[in-house]
Amino acid sequence: QGLSARNTNEILQLYSSPGQQQTLQRNAIVTQLHRAIQRLKQDLKNLHSFALELSKDFQHQCKTYLYQVLTVVQRIQLQNEAMQMFQLKAFDLQQSLQEVTERYEKEKHKRRALHNSLVELRGNIRVHCRIRPLLPFDTAAGHTVPQERQRNFSEKVAYAADDETILVKCNRPGHASINKTFQFERVYNASESQDTVFADVAPLLTSLLDGYNVCIMAYGQTGSGKTYTMLGPQLEKNPVFSTEDESELGIIPRATQEVFRLISEKPPGSYLVEVSVVEVYNNEIFDLLAKDSCGRVYGVKRDVVTTREGKSDVPLLTYETVENASEFLQLVNKGLQLRVRNPTLVHAHSSRSHLVVTLTITTIVSGDNFGISWEDELTSQKLNKEVSCTVPQKIRENKSTFSSRASSPASSETTEKLKQIKTKLQLVDLAGSECVGMSGVTGTALRETSFINRSLSALADVLAAIAEQRPHIPYRNSKLTHLLQDAVGGDAKLLVMLCISPHQKYLAESVQSLGFGTRARQVQRGQVKKKNLPVPSKAK
Repeated sequence: QGLSARNTNEILQLYSSPGQQQTLQRNAIVTQLHRAIQRLKQDLKNLHSFALELSKDFQHQCKTYLYQVLTVVQRIQLQNEAMQMFQLKAFDLQQSLQEVTERYEKEKHKRRALHNSLVELRGNIRVHCRIRPLLPFDTAAGHTVPQERQRNFSEKVAYAADDETILVKCNRPGHASINKTFQFERVYNASESQDTVFADVAPLLTSLLDGYNVCIMAYGQTGSGKTYTMLGPQLEKNPVFSTEDESELGIIPRATQEVFRLISEKPPGSYLVEVSVVEVYNNEIFDLLAKDSCGRVYGVKRDVVTTREGKSDVPLLTYETVENASEFLQLVNKGLQLRVRNPTLVHAHSSRSHLVVTLTITTIVSGDNFGISWEDELTSQKLNKEVSCTVPQKIRENKSTFSSRASSPASSETTEKLKQIKTKLQLVDLAGSECVGMSGVTGTALRETSFINRSLSALADVLAAIAEQRPHIPYRNSKLTHLLQDAVGGDAKLLVMLCISPHQKYLAESVQSLGFGTRARQVQRGQVKKKNLPVPSKAK
């Protein structure tokens, strides 16, 4: 410490200067250096002991941490072994679940097959339900809705619980929330495609060629997707349906394609296919394929009668022979151009009439020259078309040669040897039931709504009368029920396609449609009879 403030030259001068004073100073400096060296030695010992302790502590901590790492590694190994065991168990469970699922699907198909057999024996009506997705016009401005129904319209209230059950949330002001469930043969959610819907309809078409009549009708409120389900997307300014996107085609065009595909697998010339298109508008029947003297298509009013056999028939109804699905679609599109449509607050392109497209298939079951009969019928029809522009309209209407398919002399001798079976495929797009307060219709549209609701009520009355086995069935209360008498009354395999909206503001209409479907599937009409009796052959 004494030398710390001095430089080297000063220290050398002290050591080199003579005298006692310098000697004392030198001894003091040496003493100070000795003490400093002792202190440094002590500090070095302390540092060495500290380093030993630190080394021991480090070794101890290293051993501790190494033990902990080994413990963790052992735990990880145990966990990996446990995970492998869990994975094996999960794999076994997954396999078991897959087996159970496969068994469940098999049992489900068996149960459905048995249910269909029971439906066949009882003559029950098959009912499928389709929930359409939410659309922009559901919440569009300008819709007038009663105040008691203006509540949380963004909420969906109808859901597909599974493929056979539909769940509806019923929420009314001042009442507890109630969940209602409805059971049907098949339920489609909003995401299921047209392909999926038709896949469950297609098996009925096989029955058509086996000798059974088939009827498929779409029922529901206006704007619920009936026309889309039956026909497909329609053009904005034209009522015809678009065939550009085949995946969007509805039941009617798909059913026709399937029928002709099934016919192509049969012997050539053994089937004759005819089509008719009618609409029931304001309780009147209009023939949408009738032509004027120059071949222009225009709607002609027809009437429906009951034959001696108790079947419904439309005299003078136009039947056009088709040889493929394209010809059929062209005829249907011509008829759709005449179908009545009017905009409402609920639906901008609301159909104001019931559309009935009938595909009549004549099956030749015996005879050696059925091909001649086929050609004769086509030749007769072509001759009728050629003279249609030269014969006066009044004369043609008085003769049954052109519309009631009277036999020509050339074909009568050949067809006497043949036995024919006629089966019908009726495809019905019903007009939607309406609440006047919701649709906001007035004038002509209000009158149309009245007729639509009355005809649908008459259909419900007919089903109720059949279910209760009343002695009198009120078919003639409406032209719609009179026209569909054979199909509804048990002479056809009937499938009702319910279409509903999931939106809150259509809750009452959706519940009403679901109630109609529930009552319809409880109707027991007796087993549908197969058409195995020969009928007289008639050419157009």
